[in-house]
Amino acid sequence: MSFKKILLGFAAAASMLLWAPGCYYDKTVFIEEEETGELSFAQDIIPLFNASCNVSGCHNAGGIPPVLTADKAYNALISGNYIDVDAPENSELYQWLTGKRSTPMPLSGPDPSINSKVLAWIKQGARDN
Repeated sequence: MSFKKILLGFAAAASMLLWAPGCYYDKTVFIEEEETGELSFAQDIIPLFNASCNVSGCHNAGGIPPVLTADKAYNALISGNYIDVDAPENSELYQWLTGKRSTPMPLSGPDPSINSKVLAWIKQGARDN
């Protein structure tokens, strides 16, 4: 076999190795549907925190701030400046939920249902209702 054919074979193999990773997708993009109904912090948001956030070792008493237990969540979010009603998408809480801060919360990954409810609640004024 000639040197040119061997060189051409290596060049083809190398180009395939460089090209192939470009077609790999490692993220699933979830489309959030906007919530349209009025949301209650106690009835709609706290249950989300109870199911995904204020579990042992996470955002519960003695865990990582903010404490998201039912009795402390609202004050922790407001006093900790996690909510921005003037620019809801820039709220630190929403940024963490969507993974725009760093690791998305909950650790299982972004949840479009949780994200859309929290964003809608913030857009509605982030009331303690």
